[in-house]
Amino acid sequence: MTKILLLSDTHSHIDDTILKYVAQADEVWHAGDIGDLNVTDTIKKLKPLKAVYGNIDDAKARLEFPLNNRFMCENVSVWITHIGGYPGKYNPNVREEMAQNPPKLFICGHSHILKVMFDKKNNLLHMNPGAAGKSGFHQMRTMLRFVIDDDKIKDLEIIEIGAK
Repeated sequence: MTKILLLSDTHSHIDDTILKYVAQADEVWHAGDIGDLNVTDTIKKLKPLKAVYGNIDDAKARLEFPLNNRFMCENVSVWITHIGGYPGKYNPNVREEMAQNPPKLFICGHSHILKVMFDKKNNLLHMNPGAAGKSGFHQMRTMLRFVIDDDKIKDLEIIEIGAK
């Protein structure tokens, strides 16, 4: 059983509230737009981190993190990218691979809109944790927390960090 904290779009912001939830997780996954690498460096001191770079991230972030991160967590295939779209409206850059080799869990960020939905066509769960940072149009800072247990994704929680 692995407890995951999923966040995105920190835009250089990290605070004690985010770190409180980091401490409760087994792993932290960041879906891009990290901003200052101090964010990921701080998380990595506390917990294992998987991340991708986003469209605002600089050359240093792009050297450290990939555009797409595909991996297994227990018996769940996971794909994290920053600009991925959502079921029925996937980004053209992921659409072909999604059709040929869909993961069980597809994660993206970018929109600053928290969204969790099942994609019946590709038989996968889509997650976007919204934005944990203070930059952008979103009103509420959000993250997701869930458990992967063997091949099951369960105990999903929305974390509202607060207004920005």
